[in-house]
Amino acid sequence: MKITTRLKLLIAGLACFAVGTTALATINSQKGKLDGSVVNKSGIVRGATQRLIKLETNGQSNDELIKTLDQLINGLIKGDESLSLPKATNPSYLTKIQEVESAWQDLKRTIIRYRQNPSLKAQLIEDSEDFFELTNDAVFAAEDFSAANVQNLQYTQWTILGFNLAVLGFVFWSIQQATQVLQKSVTTVADNSSEIAATIGLQEKVFSEQTASVNSTTSAIEGLGKSSLQAAQQANSSATGAREALNLSKTGSLAVEETVQGIETLREKVGAIAEQIIQLSEQTDQISIISDLVADVASQTNMLALNAAVEAARAGEQGKGFGVVASEIRKLADQSRDSAGKISLLIDTIQTSINSTVMVTDEGSKTAKAGIESAKGTMDVFNRIAESINQVYSNSEQIAQSAKKQAVELQQAVSAMNAINLGAKETKTAVSQVQMSTEELKQIAQQLQVSV
Repeated sequence: MKITTRLKLLIAGLACFAVGTTALATINSQKGKLDGSVVNKSGIVRGATQRLIKLETNGQSNDELIKTLDQLINGLIKGDESLSLPKATNPSYLTKIQEVESAWQDLKRTIIRYRQNPSLKAQLIEDSEDFFELTNDAVFAAEDFSAANVQNLQYTQWTILGFNLAVLGFVFWSIQQATQVLQKSVTTVADNSSEIAATIGLQEKVFSEQTASVNSTTSAIEGLGKSSLQAAQQANSSATGAREALNLSKTGSLAVEETVQGIETLREKVGAIAEQIIQLSEQTDQISIISDLVADVASQTNMLALNAAVEAARAGEQGKGFGVVASEIRKLADQSRDSAGKISLLIDTIQTSINSTVMVTDEGSKTAKAGIESAKGTMDVFNRIAESINQVYSNSEQIAQSAKKQAVELQQAVSAMNAINLGAKETKTAVSQVQMSTEELKQIAQQLQVSV
């Protein structure tokens, strides 16, 4: 059986024994108190009866005292909690108190007769003396069983004392055994504590070095992660710039293409204008021809009008009307000739302008053709620039993706190193706590060595 179990059982047994002895002592004390109450109440019955007889012989009846004596005698036999009287169990005392109760009934009847016939005073005194002897015997019997109970209580106390001494001896023997085992255990614990403390000191040093290495590695990885993240950001910025340049080059190429198309359209329109100007020149030539014809007609008409005027003058009065008509026709012919001259001047001016326009249109057509060739060259340059920028964009995007992936992996590595670092710090803290606990255990073991 383990020493701790044995000590626990001893403590439990001592506790039970203490409770039992305390309860027994309490019961015996209560019993002694009740025995004292029985002796006391028996003496009261003895003294109260003598007082009652004196009162009766002096002519002072006291029924209340008789009732009190009835209660006391009945309580001494059957027990009465209000009077702190137990039920009579001792055979000798029970016999005596029953005799007292019988004599008390006789004495009460004698008192009643004496009240009716005072000449029975002698009989009353004789019965009271007999009752006194019986109550005196009852008091002695009560004292006897009370003394016997006290003696039994003394025997019980001596028995308890012997048992307590035996238990204390067993406890002392168990403590001696536990002390020997505890001394050996404390010595072993002290030695092991010293070894554990030394081992933990080495482990703490190793963990400190490991923590320092992890911190250095974490710092390096964090720096590399920041550099990688910056490279990723720069590559992303380059990719963004390349994308914008690509969009601008595409926009420029589209603008050049639209310019080429616009110049082509302009060249076509200039060609159409040239054709229309040629047609206008031809039509102007026709108008010039018509104007010359009108001028010729006007000259001939003027000649005819002149001839008609001459003929009208020859005709005399009959030709006046015809002369007037001829004069008007000549005026119209002059006006027509003047208008034809003006038209010829205008046609010459228009023809000069048309010739200048034809020359300018031809030069514009040539310039548009040269612009188209230059714009096509520019568009080719823009296309080559777009291809180069697209290649740069693709490379920058790949670099950015690789840098981002590397940054994420480095961040994961930093998180893992931080977790390792945290675990190392926690382990170091735990080792320090274990070392402190070991030192405390060592001190306790040393104190136990001194104490035990």
